[in-house]
Parts: sequence; C-alpha cells; structure tokens
Amino acid sequence: MKRTLIYVAAAAVLSGCSLIPTYERPAAPVDAAYPQGDAYKGATAAAQVPSAVELGWRDYFADPRLQRLIEVALQNNRDLRVAALNVEAYRAQYRIQRADLFPEVGATGQGTRQRVPAELSTTGQRVISSQYGVSLGTTAWEIDLFGRLRSLSQAALEQYFASEEARRSTQISLVASVANAYLTMRADEANLQVTRDTLGAYERTYNLTKRSFEEGVASRLDLRQSQTQVENARASLARYTRLVAQDANALTLLLGAGMPADLPIGLTLDQKLVADVPAGLPSDLLQNRPDILAAEHRLKSANADIGAARAAFFPRISLTASAGTASRQLSGLFDAGSGTWLFSPQITLPIFTAGSLQASLDYARIQKDINVATYESTVQSAFREVADGLAARGTFTDQLEAQQRLVEASQDYYRLAEGRYRTGVDSYLTLLDAQRQLFTAQQALIDARLNQLTSEVNLYKALGGGLNEVTGAPATDAGTTTTGSTGQAGKPAS
Repeated sequence: MKRTLIYVAAAAVLSGCSLIPTYERPAAPVDAAYPQGDAYKGATAAAQVPSAVELGWRDYFADPRLQRLIEVALQNNRDLRVAALNVEAYRAQYRIQRADLFPEVGATGQGTRQRVPAELSTTGQRVISSQYGVSLGTTAWEIDLFGRLRSLSQAALEQYFASEEARRSTQISLVASVANAYLTMRADEANLQVTRDTLGAYERTYNLTKRSFEEGVASRLDLRQSQTQVENARASLARYTRLVAQDANALTLLLGAGMPADLPIGLTLDQKLVADVPAGLPSDLLQNRPDILAAEHRLKSANADIGAARAAFFPRISLTASAGTASRQLSGLFDAGSGTWLFSPQITLPIFTAGSLQASLDYARIQKDINVATYESTVQSAFREVADGLAARGTFTDQLEAQQRLVEASQDYYRLAEGRYRTGVDSYLTLLDAQRQLFTAQQALIDARLNQLTSEVNLYKALGGGLNEVTGAPATDAGTTTTGSTGQAGKPAS
C-alpha cells in the first residue's frame, strides 16, 4: 500500500507538463496616436483632468436628476443583472472544470446476503452467504501528465474573466444609455416647449390675419398661408408630445423600475452637464476598455484549448484505487486481517481515430484565429469611437456658437418682420419666412446641443468611463448579484 501511494505521488508531481502555446498579444491594428486635423483642434482636455477610467460618473455628470436615474438603473436594470449572473455561471463552470484535476474520494459501504438453492449449490445443500465491506478510494482519476485537464481549466478560467469584463462593459453601456435617453428626453421637452411658444405666436398672427381678411385688408392667400403655419405647428406639437412620452418609456425600461418620486430638479441643456476628459493614447484603450479585455480573455481561452487538443494525442492515464475492510459477518468488519485494497491503473493510447484528433486540433487553431480577428476588430471599433468623439468635441463648440448667433439673428429678423407687417410696410410673405426661419433655427440649436452632449457621453463610454461612482474609487460590482470571492491572481476561490 505504501508503494502504491508513492506511485500516485510521483504521477502527481510529473503532471506538470503543459502543451498550451505561448501567448502573445496581437499587435494593435491602429495608429499610435489619434487623428489630427481641423476637426480635432482643441479636442484634447487638460492633462491635469482625471482620465475617463478614474473619473466617477457622479463627477462626470453634473445634473443631479441624471445622477439619481443612473443610481436607480444600476440597482434595477435587468440586463446588468443577467450579466452579473453570467459571471456567477462562468465561475461555477470554472470550478467544475478545475475539480477534474483532483481525485474524487468517496466512501462506500455495502452488504450482500444471498440464498443459493440446493440444486445450484456446490455442496448440494441450501446455502445462505453474507458479505459486508467498507472502502475509501477514488475511481477513474485521470493523472494529467500532459496538461489536458489543466488546459481545459485555464480555458474555463479565461472565459470566467471574459464574463466579468462583459459585466463591466454592460455597466458602462448602461450608464451611457441612461444618460443619452435622459438627454434625448430633455431635448424633446425643450422642442415641445419651443413648439408651444411658436404655435402661440402662429395663432396670434393667424387671428390678426383673419381679422385683416374679414376687413378686406389681407388676401385669402395670406389667410391660408397663416393657417398652414398653425396646422404645421400643431402637428409638430403632437409629434413632440408623443416623443416625450416614448422617451420616458425608454428611460423607464433602462431603469428597470418606475421613475423615482424623489427626483431632484435637473439642469437645462444650455448648462455645463458633463465634464471634460482627456483622450490619452490608443494604447490606453487596451487596458481601459472592458470589451477589449473580454475579447483578449476569450483569445487566451482559445489558446488554452489548443493545449488541450494537443494533449489528446498523448496517452491518457487513469487510476482507480481504494482501501477498506471486508468480512462475512457485519460484526467482523474491523477485525484483524479483514483489510483489503485495490490498485487499478489504466492507460489509453490513441492509435486510430479516423482523423478526429487532428480535426479537433485544427478546429482549436481556427477558433484562435477567429478570436484574434475579433480582438483586432474590437480594438479598431474602439479607436474609431474615440476618434469620432474627439472630432465631435473639436467641432461642436464652433457649430453651437454659430447656431446660437443664427437664432439671435432670426429672432431679430422675426421682430422686425412682424412690426413691418403690422404697420403694412412688408407683405405677409416676409413675416411667414421669418417665423419659419426662427422655428427651424431654434430646433436646430436644440438638436445640435443634444448631439454635442451625446457625443461627449459616448466619448466617456468609449474611453472606459462609467465604472466608478466617484473619482478615484475602485470599480465596484453593480446590480443585485455579486461575483463572489476570489483567490490569488484573480482566480475564484474553490
């Protein structure tokens, strides 16, 4: 029995071989710096500003109402809850796979009593036999000499890490989605108010034109043109009323709960709603973007699968061993001399598999190539998102300033046209043009401000921001499910 234990210990020591290829991170398929040009002037924030990853969403979003909505969403959103549960599921799968590295030891107790008829008995007499036994041992434990089980365990571990990064990515996307939905609702509310004000102005002009028409001063054409303006404004009013309601529904879905009753007063669109964040370098994305990190973990998992496929070509050794006691009498189980043991090693050597092992290895290598392409595509998409955000930051300021001047000029144009129309200096056509231009300019200003804000939010998301609640604090798990404790080197505790 001692020699048997020595053999088992020696096999366990020898099972340190690994056939996993050496992992090398693919070269980033993007430039070392973000694009330069007229669209990117002034797009980089000051160096002393915290990076997007460090900047907490409470410090990035200045609107207290938006902060409250994000807090509710992180607590109740179902997609985030599913992502957290997926982390738990992959953690359990890793623990299941890792358990195969160790022998399963179990205790077995059994008893048998058998009656043999006289005509079947060797003695020619009826016989009743009894046998009892108790044993402790392992069955079909694979000794991982060539690292097959270790490779599968490593692949499961990387999938677990990928699921955790996917949860982090879901949280970042949720924060940005809530912010964009909220800003869209505020923009539609602003358009709704502008439409109400415009409709009131159109109705006053229509009533004036109608009286002029009844007195024979205005023509029927002027009356119908004025009525057209009123009806167009009413249609816009219905449209924006519908959009505001739909925006609220979309926001409620993201929150995973109804609108909280304790919402504070929010800021207006023309106030400073978001903070500036520096872009950094493209190489920073490789460490800050959870979706890139998740893609790399899946690549590492595919790399480990190659090791398992390679190890399948080599002999597989399994061991069944047990020790215990046996006796014909239940009372004699633990008497001297009743001990028993079993040592049954088994080796399986693949000789002819009709090419299945080679096909499995080829499949594992192809999966790795697919994951390499996916990783590179994820990096390129991240680079493009940041570049688009920087281009928007570098141009929206000038666009908004020009649009604001256009609104001011259109307001002055409208006041002059209305005064000249009332005094009979200009025709109604001039007033009609002024009204249309002012309404269009006001809508365009609101849309431009919304586009600027959503582009800033998307840039914050693209740079990996949205995990921390406050600046400098470590990222914490959101949702109602935690990912469990971890052991050394980030591995989940067994």
